[in-house]
Amino acid sequence: MKRFIVIGLGNFGFYLAKTLFEDGHEVLAIDRNRERIARIQDFVSQAIVLDAVHKESLIGLGIPEAEAVVVSMGEDISNSILTTLYLKELKAKKIVAKCQDEDHARILEKLGADEIIFPEKAMGQKVAKGLSRGNILDFIPLTEDYTIMEIAPPKAFIGKSLKELKLKTLYQVYIIAVNQLIPPAFILSPPGEFVIKDSDGLVLLGREKDIGRIKELTQ
Repeated sequence: MKRFIVIGLGNFGFYLAKTLFEDGHEVLAIDRNRERIARIQDFVSQAIVLDAVHKESLIGLGIPEAEAVVVSMGEDISNSILTTLYLKELKAKKIVAKCQDEDHARILEKLGADEIIFPEKAMGQKVAKGLSRGNILDFIPLTEDYTIMEIAPPKAFIGKSLKELKLKTLYQVYIIAVNQLIPPAFILSPPGEFVIKDSDGLVLLGREKDIGRIKELTQ
């Protein structure tokens, strides 16, 4: 079991921490916002209210022992920069930092962030490729009626589990895999408890007309 620390629990940080925990890892989630901590506390190993921009508050959290520390404070550039600096000084093994723009990314890189994530850029590129192929990210014809398609998740699907969506019952469509961007993974036969993120690609099996009904939800 690996141990991860996630600092900043907006949507990106929330789903990243939750997914890491679901994958069997120990996850410490940190945010200065009590409401965000209340939202995540049932989905991680430990969640604490803490302001990471104060270096002394990070001491004693086991920073050097964590497999990686994720700084998910991209919307607050100054806090993101300070936290990354302190983590480097506290000998974090690996720092993964979310950035807001290219300038922010360059600063984080100079400070020693090992991996920089720009979710909006990555998702924008992925959606653009899908749009250029008719809003389908991938397409494999099987028979005259059945196909396998990878599509971007409709907004109504985001934050819901596969079990909640009941795609087999409502659309006669199966989700056979999830092409996960954050963290990167291709999940074959995802469990019903898997919660869909806006950065996921859904690999669907079904009749074209039935998958088309789901595609209409993205428009």
